[in-house]
Amino acid sequence: MDKILKRIRNFIRAEDGPTAVEYAVMLAMIIVVCLAAVRTLGTNAKTTFTNIANSIGS
Repeated sequence: MDKILKRIRNFIRAEDGPTAVEYAVMLAMIIVVCLAAVRTLGTNAKTTFTNIANSIGS
């Protein structure tokens, strides 16, 4: 019984697996946010340059 309890305690104390998963999830979230920001900035820049081009052209 002691061996089982000891293994359970060691499993609970070991944080290598969950830490790696947490970092992977954080990295995925950061990538999604960066992609959304780049897309939004690209759309805004396109609109701005189109407005400038229309102003200059007329």
